[in-house]
Amino acid sequence: MRIDVLTLFPEMFAALDASIPGRARKSDSLLLKCHYLRDFAINKYGQVDDVPFGGEAGMVLRPEPLKKALDHILEELGPAKPHVVHMSAQGRIFTQERAKELAKMDNLLIICGHYKGIDQRFADAYVDEELSIGEYVVSGGELPAMIIIDAVARLLPGVLGDMASAETDSFYLPNRLGWPVYTRPQDFEGRTVPEVLVSGHHENIRKWRIKASLELTRKNRPDLFQTLELTDEEKKILGSR
Repeated sequence: MRIDVLTLFPEMFAALDASIPGRARKSDSLLLKCHYLRDFAINKYGQVDDVPFGGEAGMVLRPEPLKKALDHILEELGPAKPHVVHMSAQGRIFTQERAKELAKMDNLLIICGHYKGIDQRFADAYVDEELSIGEYVVSGGELPAMIIIDAVARLLPGVLGDMASAETDSFYLPNRLGWPVYTRPQDFEGRTVPEVLVSGHHENIRKWRIKASLELTRKNRPDLFQTLELTDEEKKILGSR
């Protein structure tokens, strides 16, 4: 998979040399290319932004450098057209389901807005979707873009040592949190691991995980729990003591 990023701060993406995204890049499962927006500036001073029409405070990224950068990336890609994502607080919330969908694509282009954002005419003409990582505002699209790249990279074939690890994460099943996890020692400061997890009884462990996941979702994310359509087995397990 190839992901191109258009950004004013390409140096920030050095963080993706580490951990799972770094493993994905080293294994050639992921090709990540960062493009510096000022390389496509409208003048020798590196200008890529301007004041908004209407007298609003702040600055807006101009459409010309964005289009020039897009044309450069498209020329590099040849016939392969990327799916263009703009990181924006106005976008729809990024989810694990969307991460799984994006991981199936061959080419992504992520545009990192900054200041007040990007000129809407460019967005209307060239952006396929806008994504947000939450109902808050950060300084630019770089950190949100890195979150999306990390979430997608770990789902690429061969990146995780065991794909089953991802399949037991929170949100892998829609609107469900994961369950509590434990490791050695079995007794830590008088707090012991649930007996069922050391029983060796696989069916009981499976049911414990279902119940723990549902209870944690109900406690921490009641908004999600209310949307769940529980199976008959889940209703029975959740009601058991």
